[in-house]
Amino acid sequence: MLDGNLSHDQISRFLAQDEFTQKDYWRFIKPIVRSIEQAEAVICVDDFIVPKPHSTMNDMINYHFDHSSGENIKGINILSFVYHTTQTDVQLPIAFEIVTKPDRYIDKKTGKEKRRSEISKNELFRQRLSTLTQRNHVPYAYVLFDTWFCANENLQLIHEQLKKFFVTAIKANRKVALSEQDKLRGKFHHVNDLDLQPASPVKVWIKGLSFEVLLCKHIFTNKDGSTGVLYLISNDTKLTNEELPTIYHKRWKVEEFHKSAKQNASLGQSPTKYELTQSNHIFCSMISVCKLELLKIKSGKNHFAIKSHLYIKAVKAAFEELQWMKLHFKQLNLPFKPAEPLLALQ
Repeated sequence: MLDGNLSHDQISRFLAQDEFTQKDYWRFIKPIVRSIEQAEAVICVDDFIVPKPHSTMNDMINYHFDHSSGENIKGINILSFVYHTTQTDVQLPIAFEIVTKPDRYIDKKTGKEKRRSEISKNELFRQRLSTLTQRNHVPYAYVLFDTWFCANENLQLIHEQLKKFFVTAIKANRKVALSEQDKLRGKFHHVNDLDLQPASPVKVWIKGLSFEVLLCKHIFTNKDGSTGVLYLISNDTKLTNEELPTIYHKRWKVEEFHKSAKQNASLGQSPTKYELTQSNHIFCSMISVCKLELLKIKSGKNHFAIKSHLYIKAVKAAFEELQWMKLHFKQLNLPFKPAEPLLALQ
């Protein structure tokens, strides 16, 4: 496509250079963030797995538990931080962390060698969010995440150190007290044992937390018509029953980013073999998503619409080339018998 101006070896050497870091990534996206930043923005945090079933195991490519399927999947686990602004409808990946498992140990039950991380995803969550807030000075109002990141340490950090609001879902067996007096007496109840009304949020004290939160019971309908219950909490106790699920629904923007990164930026299609080149490929794919987001802002089309537009243009160009070839062969009066597919096209 580039007429030899860029060779395969050049790309290989580029990916094999020194590892790109989060400092490098921030230097690239900082001007973008500054051009779209809003005090009312949200940061959506979630992790996802890039399947690598046929790749060689290393510190990056390993088995990770996928909470959406309930299974262990071989691949690369990435923790992503997506910045979402409501006015311009931007979802920009402002940071990401690749979960590695360098520690090897023998499982006592199976006797097999396994791997584990030196630092948990919740610790990565706190470190990166602190950097974005205190060092990079990214303005935002809420941090949104699901039940896998609602540990007390995370909630305490956001509320007390970062001075921000959070909206998250919690598990039904989480223990809460209905008043500060009940908390001091140790009188806690499981959330699903409380007589909560869907349209009536209540203030509660979560066991292990030093501040009051707003608890809301949200009933949702699945695509198959079945209903489910979601328990949401926030340290912004002024939110109404309608505002709480509306803000939490913005968390879905991180899922849109995950889908686009895989399908439009080739995040999981790296042919590289080593951890360094695999890590740098992921870095470049994240940059590609950022550039797609800039194109979305300028064109008004989402990532998939842009991809479809390019695909149709490419097919049209290929069809025009085919018509030229057919006309050229007829003018030359070449004595050959075309195959059946060419006859069908004629």
